[in-house]
Amino acid sequence: MSRPHSTSSPEPPAPGPWWRDAVFYQIYPRSFADADGDGIGDLAGIRDRLGYIELLGADAIWLNPVMRSPMADHGYDVSDPRDIDPLFGDLDDFDELVREAHARWIRVVMDLVPNHTSSAHPWFAAALAAPPGSRERARYHFRDGRGPDGDEPPNNWPSIFGGPAWTHITDPDPNGQQHQGRPGQQHQGRPGQQHQGRPGQWYLHLFAPEQPDLNWGNEEVFDDLERTLRFWLDRGVDGFRIDVAHGMAKPDGLPDHDGWQSNKLLSHFDTDPRFNDPNVHDIHRRIRKIFDEYPHAVAIGEIWVHDPQRFAEYLRPDELHLGFDFHLALTGWDATAIRAAIDGSLAAVAPVQGTPTWTLSNHDVSREVTRFGGGPIGIARARAMILVELALPGAVFVYNGAELGLADVDLPDEALQDPVWTRSGHTDRGRDGCRVPLPWQGDRPPFGFTAATQGWLPQPESWAALTAERQLEDVTSMLSLYRSALELRRRRPELSGGIDWYGSPPGCLAFRRHGGLTCALNTTAVPVPLPPGAVLLASTPGVDTQLPPNSAVWLL
Repeated sequence: MSRPHSTSSPEPPAPGPWWRDAVFYQIYPRSFADADGDGIGDLAGIRDRLGYIELLGADAIWLNPVMRSPMADHGYDVSDPRDIDPLFGDLDDFDELVREAHARWIRVVMDLVPNHTSSAHPWFAAALAAPPGSRERARYHFRDGRGPDGDEPPNNWPSIFGGPAWTHITDPDPNGQQHQGRPGQQHQGRPGQQHQGRPGQWYLHLFAPEQPDLNWGNEEVFDDLERTLRFWLDRGVDGFRIDVAHGMAKPDGLPDHDGWQSNKLLSHFDTDPRFNDPNVHDIHRRIRKIFDEYPHAVAIGEIWVHDPQRFAEYLRPDELHLGFDFHLALTGWDATAIRAAIDGSLAAVAPVQGTPTWTLSNHDVSREVTRFGGGPIGIARARAMILVELALPGAVFVYNGAELGLADVDLPDEALQDPVWTRSGHTDRGRDGCRVPLPWQGDRPPFGFTAATQGWLPQPESWAALTAERQLEDVTSMLSLYRSALELRRRRPELSGGIDWYGSPPGCLAFRRHGGLTCALNTTAVPVPLPPGAVLLASTPGVDTQLPPNSAVWLL
């Protein structure tokens, strides 16, 4: 590998907010730790494991939804955004978690779900009981159907979870008797069918029918969100990850779209009318004004936008602080593709002097061990990629269990609970495989996750070798590698500044931070010579003058 050349990353802004280079540890609460023995993780379980997070070296935890919900989509269908669901505890439990986390210098970030509510939300119940054109329905997207009897959906949009993005209801009888469909149930009329009362309207849900989309053109919707933001920020929360941050605004008239190329949230195209409407930026500017009153807090957007210029728009100084960049989480084991993903992410934030973000997995995508081939080779590659990720400038997000080297679990059909499985007609197995509860200790399931005989999803017997307890005792384990890398990232000044790329052999990449640290990655099947420098940390033990296959190294 030759000397570095071609600066691809400018110097980052001067030291400032805590989140600019923070490591966020994503906790999927259902699967992290269960304290009450019902087989489902909870806030008390998280609190009991804060010492583990501190030992790992994370700066903040990001909690997937814990607000009150019927759990049609595991918390992303919120019925009360200003309360804790009893499944996880109560507000006192949450307040205690925040206090204890802060005592350990760990920040707490919550999930916020502003695109839609639960169909069990009081607003939606009122909308179903109210007539068309009412104030109650104006908070959502209710429309008359197409066709002679209004029995066809208002447009051709599909739901991300499969099936149409519209559900048909029967409107209240004008004489006072209500005839309304059950939320979540499709009511397909027939041509010529007679309706009692008014012809039924349809409501929009980009996800499950139990998740009706809010109408962000309605001022009441923003006013309620402001109440929610202040409710949690005043309790000491350090920010929010905003779910579907690119999806709240809808185009005028909700037009058809005839250019479908992909319906999956992870790969839909930027021309998709369901997302990235320009009016969404006005919403984020208003949200930012609230955040500016809480200067400690961070707004992080889930932004599935591919075009770098359009992505950067969300990170303008008066909008979001951070935006999730999913390039690395969708990239396979290929040095050229990995470098392209890094370059793309850095280029996307550069025009607005934004902070890049990096993640290899989360609760919606396949775990990196699986994506990189599974088994020992998948683990070796995942070990290498965490060194690449942690060597980059910006904020890093680590999904719980990644530090243990967990892979996706091939669950039996009867165990699957993701609504994607049902809505797709059992053709898409959904995301449950990457959400299986964590193994903490012991030789057999449930590995200390719960006092129940089994967690809400079954763990494989093979995880006995991957428990946190066992890995903490092994200096060569994945968990020990994470701890070492996070400690070095925090205290070594060499991990600062932008990056320059080295010239590298085919199948390899190497970059040098302006602070002085070099990171090299070998994705080939043969060893390659190391760049100049002394080994600081390697993903494979025994690295000396050559970098083994499927390995990465930090050099000084």
